[in-house]
Amino acid sequence: MYLGKEHSVYQNPPDQTLAVVIVSWNVRELLAACLRSLLADLDRSGLEAAVWVVDNASADGTPGMVAAEFPAVRLIASDENLGFAAGNNRALQAFSSSPPYIWLLNPDTEVQPGATAALVAALESHPGAGVAGAKLLYPDGSLQQSAFRFPGLGQLAFELFALPPRFYDSPLNGRYPQRLYDRPTPFPVDHPLGAAMMVRAKAVARVGLLDAGYHMYCEEIDWCWRMRRAGWPALCAPAARVVHHAGQSTAQVPIPSFVNLWTSRAQLYRRYHGPLTWQIARAMVRAGMRRRMRDAPPDVAAACERIIQIWSDSR
Repeated sequence: MYLGKEHSVYQNPPDQTLAVVIVSWNVRELLAACLRSLLADLDRSGLEAAVWVVDNASADGTPGMVAAEFPAVRLIASDENLGFAAGNNRALQAFSSSPPYIWLLNPDTEVQPGATAALVAALESHPGAGVAGAKLLYPDGSLQQSAFRFPGLGQLAFELFALPPRFYDSPLNGRYPQRLYDRPTPFPVDHPLGAAMMVRAKAVARVGLLDAGYHMYCEEIDWCWRMRRAGWPALCAPAARVVHHAGQSTAQVPIPSFVNLWTSRAQLYRRYHGPLTWQIARAMVRAGMRRRMRDAPPDVAAACERIIQIWSDSR
């Protein structure tokens, strides 16, 4: 079913537990694999769920594939690239009323058996939590860092300067110890990675939708920060395992994605940090980008210059 800009409001069945929303752009085959894994896991779980795909004006035939191969999936085929936040919001706004849980899932993921039920169980066993993230794995089965502390000056330093690699996966860089991922029980985090993040509808009702001012990157951090401030903290649920083929959409446009990342970070740091931290962060970014410009190709150097300007202009 195609739902364009003017689409009907979806009436949720009263016994529906979950809505899954996937925003996709030019990753047709990965999306197909994602949907197959998700629908198989939903069948195993016995959960009543609706699955939504928001296609951001893909040029690879994604809408036709979804309509032909997954007719039960509710499709919103946008004629423009809305970005991650606005794309998810488009689906959320199509609900007349929300089911208790909403799972935001990237199209470059594959849901492993039991993951959906494990995320729902984590939220049901922790009624004060607003968000639960999955344990993400690379395609070779190794751990992908799935949850983080809210970003501050330490994370900026690791991004911008040559620091000892042994500290990269440490708390100094906002990471949680691997031993926590090796246990089956959920553990508290500041925010999960947005690739596989389930949220409680009551928390969304309290804090509002994703901020569409972030076209790409940092949207889930902002959302989780707002939820934390409203009394809805986040969890990571290691029993929910999801393979993540990271960066498949953004790799298609690496330079714009690089600029988008640092544009969103400027917005995030300005919003959530005080004047002193913000001023230090601005100086660090300008110095780090000038360092990165040394011997960089012209397109990368131009992107760094643009980022310096963005962080200099942000007040």
